[in-house]
Amino acid sequence: MIRWWLGTLMALSTKDHPRERSGWTYVYSVLSRRTGGVSVGINLHPNKACNWRCVYCQVPGLQLGVGPAIDLGLLERELEAELERSSGANSPGVTEGPTLRVGDIAFSGDGEPTNSPDFAAAVEVGLSVRARRGLEQAVPLVLITNGSLVDRPKVRPALERLGGHGGRVWFKLDAVSEAAVGRMNSTRQAPERVQARLLEASRACPTWIQTMLLAFDGPSMDERERERYCEFLHQSLSGGAQLRGVHLYGLARQSHQPEAPQLRALPSEELHAFARQIHRHTGLEVQVHP
Repeated sequence: MIRWWLGTLMALSTKDHPRERSGWTYVYSVLSRRTGGVSVGINLHPNKACNWRCVYCQVPGLQLGVGPAIDLGLLERELEAELERSSGANSPGVTEGPTLRVGDIAFSGDGEPTNSPDFAAAVEVGLSVRARRGLEQAVPLVLITNGSLVDRPKVRPALERLGGHGGRVWFKLDAVSEAAVGRMNSTRQAPERVQARLLEASRACPTWIQTMLLAFDGPSMDERERERYCEFLHQSLSGGAQLRGVHLYGLARQSHQPEAPQLRALPSEELHAFARQIHRHTGLEVQVHP
């Protein structure tokens, strides 16, 4: 079982995150740039529905909508089995290649996790399975979110549960101005509302900003937008947002959206230059993932 799991992972790369190779409905494993190893994903949107449509989204057949009801028993069994598969990944003699380790359990997948009617219950499943396997200290639970629903009454307690058990929030911020957000994420988000949600998320759970920077008929953020972005983070920190840092990403995986032919990865040097600009303005740690 372990050798099969390792063989499946070794067939993947950070440029390839198909959910279906796991054989499960809700759970999958990928090689992650941010962890430098394996991320065990929880997909609460097997119907490929999301409340946003980001131009770089790699989900084929993406549709606007909400997630379906989740079979929580099946989710629990799948997560238990996937973690069992991974339990011997670092054992001596299992592989002669690079060491594989489980770096996190991530609520991510094919749609916005907090848009699932069973998000809070799924968090409890994740906490329970992780505790049974004795992974509380080694494997954090991470919510990868566009942040648009963190102020919902049913979502905030789940964030607090994550925060109280060593979890993390990765809050998407690809741009600040309404025009740039509309172009990148196909949604309308007033900066003031985003700032209020970011404040709420960071007070509930340790929060990192996650930002995609790419070429989209020119850089996705021009110089003025980059200045707005830095000022937005500075104001958020001044307003009490407890941010841990920024994860700055380049385009690594194939988009399945209509804009795909217009998208290009930016040179690594440009991402690092923007990272230095962010740090100068905010003092935040910035991790770059080209």
